Amino acid sequence: MAHFAILCPPFPSHIRALEAIADVLAARGHRLTLLHQADVGSLIRSPAITFKPIGALSHPSGTLPGIIRRAGNPGGPLGLMRVIHDMACSTELFCREAPALLRQEGVDALITDQMEAAGGLVAEALNLPYISVACALPVNRDPLVPLPVMPWGYDDSARGQQLNEGSAQVYDLLMYEHAQVIRRYAQAFGLAPRSTLAECLSPYAQISQCVPGFDFPRSVPLPYLHETGPLRSPRLHEPPLILPNKDVPLRDDRPFVFASLGTLQGGRFRLFQRIARACQALDVQLLIAHCGGLTLEQSLLLRRAGAQWVTDFVPQRAVLAQADAVITHAGLNTVLDALEAGIPILALPIAFDQPGVAARVEYAGVGLRLSHKRATSARLTTALKQLLHDPRFQHNAQSFSPRVAAAGGAARAADIIEAVLRRPALERPA
Repeated sequence: MAHFAILCPPFPSHIRALEAIADVLAARGHRLTLLHQADVGSLIRSPAITFKPIGALSHPSGTLPGIIRRAGNPGGPLGLMRVIHDMACSTELFCREAPALLRQEGVDALITDQMEAAGGLVAEALNLPYISVACALPVNRDPLVPLPVMPWGYDDSARGQQLNEGSAQVYDLLMYEHAQVIRRYAQAFGLAPRSTLAECLSPYAQISQCVPGFDFPRSVPLPYLHETGPLRSPRLHEPPLILPNKDVPLRDDRPFVFASLGTLQGGRFRLFQRIARACQALDVQLLIAHCGGLTLEQSLLLRRAGAQWVTDFVPQRAVLAQADAVITHAGLNTVLDALEAGIPILALPIAFDQPGVAARVEYAGVGLRLSHKRATSARLTTALKQLLHDPRFQHNAQSFSPRVAAAGGAARAADIIEAVLRRPALERPA
């Protein structure tokens, strides 16, 4: 059996997806070790994963909350540069300290998040096979596909390709500090020159959480990029939905909407307040999950504004199985869970790849999107009314449910990973 090391960003949603793969591999007899700064150990739930802390000097205990806070609300250009600085520091940490520990642990292969460039750099430096996992939208470059952080839709015209090329150039300028770290360690490891995340992806196999028909079509198919659908634990391991306020039962004669802005954006009280007022105007039942981002007083204010239930966490797939629609920040995990349940999506993208996910929601015809800054209660009311009453959205969303089931999820991802190890070394790229 093999010993796999996991390298990923320090964000809960990425860790949850990789844990699902780890659980399957561990059940098949493999060992899993995750390396990261000390604070990340508290985010790991899976007993299948052994945690090894690194970065005691550069990333001591207590530094992760600041990284997550900056990522969740970067603010203006200065805040964005601080987030990029955090990314650069994380990649440098892995490149500086992971090789020695991986040798010491006798690791056979790496499972690396696409958003952590060090995965490919370190694996190639150690001559280890590695598999890249796109927990967010794939970062693979293509002239027809906007970068994940870009908000516009698919346009295969000459103008669309020019827009994609120009925006990629601007993006690469903004990522200069991160690119410098990649360049420096590629040279130090004796690897081919590179500077972007897309140049640090596995040539063996890449795994995407997308399902066929959701992502934009590419000019050239990538046979090594496998769309496995959501990376989740089996449903039978998840708890059922228990509403936080048992005095308010879920009624069958009124639409039921679930609203969540994810773990990094859950503190946006004003946006939740506008959502609650919109649902009240439509006489819609609303459950808000703020992921621990709000106070008890704010939760009570949201109930007064129109939400029937407000809580920190709920079993999301169980909620979506009963909901008629979801209002979300367009995090890929929530959107894919909604597609699994076959319900329409109102996307309010905020940061990271969320604008790109929202653009794909529109492209697939499974929902609508609004700017979170311009999403007044009136606009939210209009969009939600259209989403609940136009049958095309529900029809399109329901068409994705069997695709998610057929994609294979974490079990298929584990099959792909094991297949890489079974390939003779001569079949692997030099």
